[in-house]
Amino acid sequence: MSAPDANELLRTEGLTLRFGGIAAADGIDFALARGEHLAVIGANGAGKTTFINICTGYIKPSSGRVLFEGLDITRKGPRQIARLGVGRSFQMPQLFLDHTVRQCLELASVSRQGRLSRWTSLSRAADQRAVAEMLELVELAAHADDPTAALPEGRRKLLDVGIALMLEPKLVIMDEPTSGVSSEDKHGVMRTLMRALQQRQVTSWFVEHDVEIVRRYATRVAAWIDGRIAADGAPAQVFADPLVRREVLGER
Repeated sequence: MSAPDANELLRTEGLTLRFGGIAAADGIDFALARGEHLAVIGANGAGKTTFINICTGYIKPSSGRVLFEGLDITRKGPRQIARLGVGRSFQMPQLFLDHTVRQCLELASVSRQGRLSRWTSLSRAADQRAVAEMLELVELAAHADDPTAALPEGRRKLLDVGIALMLEPKLVIMDEPTSGVSSEDKHGVMRTLMRALQQRQVTSWFVEHDVEIVRRYATRVAAWIDGRIAADGAPAQVFADPLVRREVLGER
């Protein structure tokens, strides 16, 4: 067996998941290198989110394995995988709607440090310098004391990724980071997210349907069709693939 590539962050080997006779993931061999910003594209039901759920511990595969920095994480749960350095944001942001923006980041801070107790207030237990830096990084400082429930969708997406970054991950996986965001705000949200990830030197992997977002912000694209990666490479190369143009982009 060859020595592991030091630049390789995540790898899957023969990853398979079957629901009855349907393969949601069909023998996937995949590798993600440090510093990449991978966009995953494909029609609804192609297996994109299922693959994320396997790699983040929410679903166990029928066979195959997932390696993160060479460690087999296939049977680990979501919390264990997060502690190893895999952050995640969801299509529907997972936020504490009865808290302010600042409080959500404070909760992430104490979660990373494990310092909160019934005798210590949230604001005292949190690393306030880290919270302030994150508010600036995801451009939410002006909204720090706003109720999370009152935020428009674009700012909720920024906060969701900010919470993930508070845990100091090496990889952040984002499921449709611009879904539900108005067309005029999409690029602003994505630009802020990618700048934050790059500044923290965090590798990213995001599912996205907007072709222009993918072209502008991804360094690599993987196209999914029927539980398999049908094309993988530079954005221009993948979008020029006849199968991708027909099955993913809907061109005839």
